[in-house]
Amino acid sequence: MSSADPTDARLDDRTRWRAFAVCVAVAALTILDLSKVNVGLPSIERSLDATSSSLQFIVAGYALAFGLALVPAGRLGDLKSRRALFIVGLVAFTGSSLLCAVAPTIEVLMVTRILQGFAAGTQMPQVIGLVQQLFRGPERGRAFGLFGAMIGISTALGPTIGGGLIALGGEENGWRLLFWMNVPLGLVALFFAVKLLPKGAQGQAKDRELDIVGILLLGAAIITLMLPFVLTTGAGDSGARWLWLVGFAVFLGLFVLWEVRYKRQGKSPVVHFELFRLSSYRNGLSIVAVYFAAIPASFLMVTLFLQEGLGLSPLFAGMVSIPFAATSAVGSYVGGRIVDRVGRALVVFGLFMVVVGFVLLMLAAVLTPPEVTPWAMAGAFLVGGLGGGFVVSPNQTLTLAEIPVEQSGVAGSMQQLGQRVGTAIGTAVATSIFYGIVRGAASGGSGAGSGGVSRLDAYHDAFRSGTTFTVSLMALALVLAVGDLVVRRRAARREAATAA
Repeated sequence: MSSADPTDARLDDRTRWRAFAVCVAVAALTILDLSKVNVGLPSIERSLDATSSSLQFIVAGYALAFGLALVPAGRLGDLKSRRALFIVGLVAFTGSSLLCAVAPTIEVLMVTRILQGFAAGTQMPQVIGLVQQLFRGPERGRAFGLFGAMIGISTALGPTIGGGLIALGGEENGWRLLFWMNVPLGLVALFFAVKLLPKGAQGQAKDRELDIVGILLLGAAIITLMLPFVLTTGAGDSGARWLWLVGFAVFLGLFVLWEVRYKRQGKSPVVHFELFRLSSYRNGLSIVAVYFAAIPASFLMVTLFLQEGLGLSPLFAGMVSIPFAATSAVGSYVGGRIVDRVGRALVVFGLFMVVVGFVLLMLAAVLTPPEVTPWAMAGAFLVGGLGGGFVVSPNQTLTLAEIPVEQSGVAGSMQQLGQRVGTAIGTAVATSIFYGIVRGAASGGSGAGSGGVSRLDAYHDAFRSGTTFTVSLMALALVLAVGDLVVRRRAARREAATAA
């Protein structure tokens, strides 16, 4: 039995589920900031006289800081107290949101946005670790199902909420409401977190040391990996930024060497590499990284196509994704309840539906009349959303099923890190493809009535090419899931033969 089990034994079902509700609500709040702020960028540009580079940094800085904080925060939570790290992260997130809301200049907003990303990255591993700590067996699957439903809703509704707040606050300063909304919600969540989250340290006494050198080396590796991708805008970026990947290779090598040496000394490293010997964990990480390289990039291109190509307002462009949120929530809830019985086959089926749904989305965008296109795309989102619900939560349950509770925080943070890195890479490539085609058509002197490609045709071409890339990533995730399913079934047959 893990060191966390005695703490769990003192909690009744009602208390555990109330604590879980706090965790999920805060996770949803942080995920919203990955998507809702995108629609506020034009408002920020007008209000603070921001450049395109600074606007890019508003988005990229949050994602980079989020990814950088994940593993160290997960390790600290495992060793010390997930409750304490959760509360620290929530206080920091609420405070930094307040600073973002009142930022007088774009430079101040850029700094406070980084602080907000660090705070979000501190909280998220504690959520995953607490779910592992609070629940066992089928209950854990149901909990991750509800968690996935909330995350799916947050991701898909972010643009709609952002568009509504900008419409409410005005085009000049409506973006400030995007951050103001986090303040009262964060304070309410803080009250319930202090009251409901389980107390106590998770780490054993001999495992309480913190590998500072390992954390610094891993942080350097994460920065040098993500930086060239988060700085990609698709607008004549310098090729010199890819030299950062050389630094990533160096720091990753140093990190591995240090961690192996640290473990041989009888100490507890940042990442236990034996976790990657578990095929369930290794394959699950690969699937989620590739999947998240596709999904956020697809949502971004939908927003760009609807607003810039079809001329829809941010609010109505965001509403097109509501069907995805609805069916994703249903799929996550149902998937969490049946994943223990169906296993990896459920993820395979979900990924197949995602591929079908986004192919339909692409066809709806490029083949239907403009007045029908938003409705047709919303219909395609119904299919893709249901499939997505069968992917994220069940995959999370299957990936962490064999992970010891005392290592669940850092294991979950590695999974979240895979999502953030995948998102950075996928968004960079998809955005470059999308804007490369749009700008190419514009620089060629094309336009409606010019005898060349019309403006809408250019956006059709851009969306088709970008979505072809993201659908290819979805298909790759499907292949990885099928491979894991084959491995699992072969292992089950060997176990059955041994038992016989």
